[in-house]
Amino acid sequence: MRMSQLFAPTLREVPAEAETISHQYLLRAGMIRKIAAGIYIYLPLAQRVLQKIERIVREEMDKQGGQELLLPALHPADLWLESGRWDVYGKELFRLKDRHERDYCLGPTHEEVITDLVRREVSSYRQLPLLLYQIQTKFRDEIRPRFGLIRGREFTMKDLYSFDKDEEGLEVSYRKMYHAYSEVFRRCALEFRVVEADSGAIGGSASHEFVVIAETGESEIAYCDNCAYAANVERAEAARDVTESAEPRRELELVSTPGVTTIAEVADFLAVDPKQMIKTLIYLAIDKEEYYPVVVLLRGDREVNEVKLQNHLGCLHLALADADTVREITGAPVGFAGPVGLKDVRLIADVEVPSIVNGVCGANRADYHWVNVNPGRDFVVTEVADIHKVVAGDKCKVCGHALKTTRGIEVGHIFKLGTKYSEAMGATFLDEKGNKKPFVMGCYGIGIPRTMAAAIEQNHDDKGIIWPMPIAPYQVVVVPVNSRVEEQMKVAERLYRDMLEAGIEVVLDDRDERAGVKFNDADLIGFPLRVTIGSRSLQEGKVEIKKRRTGETMPVDIEEAVATLQELIRAEMTKGVSL
Repeated sequence: MRMSQLFAPTLREVPAEAETISHQYLLRAGMIRKIAAGIYIYLPLAQRVLQKIERIVREEMDKQGGQELLLPALHPADLWLESGRWDVYGKELFRLKDRHERDYCLGPTHEEVITDLVRREVSSYRQLPLLLYQIQTKFRDEIRPRFGLIRGREFTMKDLYSFDKDEEGLEVSYRKMYHAYSEVFRRCALEFRVVEADSGAIGGSASHEFVVIAETGESEIAYCDNCAYAANVERAEAARDVTESAEPRRELELVSTPGVTTIAEVADFLAVDPKQMIKTLIYLAIDKEEYYPVVVLLRGDREVNEVKLQNHLGCLHLALADADTVREITGAPVGFAGPVGLKDVRLIADVEVPSIVNGVCGANRADYHWVNVNPGRDFVVTEVADIHKVVAGDKCKVCGHALKTTRGIEVGHIFKLGTKYSEAMGATFLDEKGNKKPFVMGCYGIGIPRTMAAAIEQNHDDKGIIWPMPIAPYQVVVVPVNSRVEEQMKVAERLYRDMLEAGIEVVLDDRDERAGVKFNDADLIGFPLRVTIGSRSLQEGKVEIKKRRTGETMPVDIEEAVATLQELIRAEMTKGVSL
């Protein structure tokens, strides 16, 4: 490809709309353009990257016995009503009606459609296991599309669905995909972690996320560097800090705390450690049109993990109660709620609360708190659950070592669905004894554009993108310093032809531009290797090869340039990293 013909409209300034590094550089490098919020056009350079990622994905799926098909993006509502997710998915589901007023949706995922296909076409255990996948456009009406390609409303996903006759078969399929996904991201040369995760609206008994490590990532993970434990903070658990105190239980006392409402303010006013305080929050658990209040207790230094709480409650949605609801339940304004004396309301205590001795909590009365509060004596704890958010420094539940946290971008997610969809949709087969059994299912997704964006978040500098060789749009750019100098262009054209014949993916920057403009564009786009042809080096029969990642330069004889490039490319293509 010649740069003069390449459709890559680069930008010098950072677009105001760009929130993240990947968003900035994808726009500036002429790779994407926005058509509406969360909806993007992929220009030729981006399309080449996406195709390379897709090729790696296809190869790894096929190695594990996956078979590719293509499912429709438009789904009849009947299938989603069968599975029970028409309401569960909420407003993220793009819903529409056809001319006959029949309900449809644009597929955010394809569990219903694939289950319907298999229940109609597969009837015997002899046809199992099945691993069926597609690379298809998905649609999700995000409340706030952001971060460019990382959270959009239209995107491409590889989704594979496994069908097995039993749990043992599912475990085999799950392990195959775990390995395949690890290979995909290793081959993309990305640094990643595999973490336990919450199953969310997809459902199922277990799931793992594949997270590309990046400071700008929207996912937070907790991990132990002393053992293999790692989990998304939505699911992460730590060893329980519930040591029984030998301190004698003192008499309950009501104290005045005028205008003091937050944990920090109360701790400072009463000179107590926040760990001695019982934080009391009022939530509304929402199921369709019904809702009910829930009182949540946790240690003062902790935050509620709302995903854990919602999973424990089994509700569709969860929201903090407004001030009027708080006053109705507690009789006090926000900031003075506590468990002592509360009646006729569901109360859930975090696992650390029962071990608090002589604690502090709101008195359900404006400007007052209780001190020397002891669970079990001053209020009854009947429901206990792990509902706090894990933070760095908590002890690993596996080995007791201090946990660390980092940020990353979820690029893949695998789920053990079990019989969630097959039972709901009546998808069965006949086993060895002729008995009807529901299919045991798994589902496995990779965000293709999200992987491209994550690669940039992890691989960039202040000049632009630094593409890993396996997914770079082109491997080499040839830059004659002055396109008007005949000798430089003659060597550039010769090397360009020789590289093409050698199978090297190369761009020749034949534009009549200043050298600085060409170099800046090369760095911005992120070509892994640059071949510079200047009059001074040509006098010595050499060209200069520069590695984008390290900035290392090397003079190479013209006759050896192609072979040197091939060796450099081969070395980079075989690299792979993982944690």
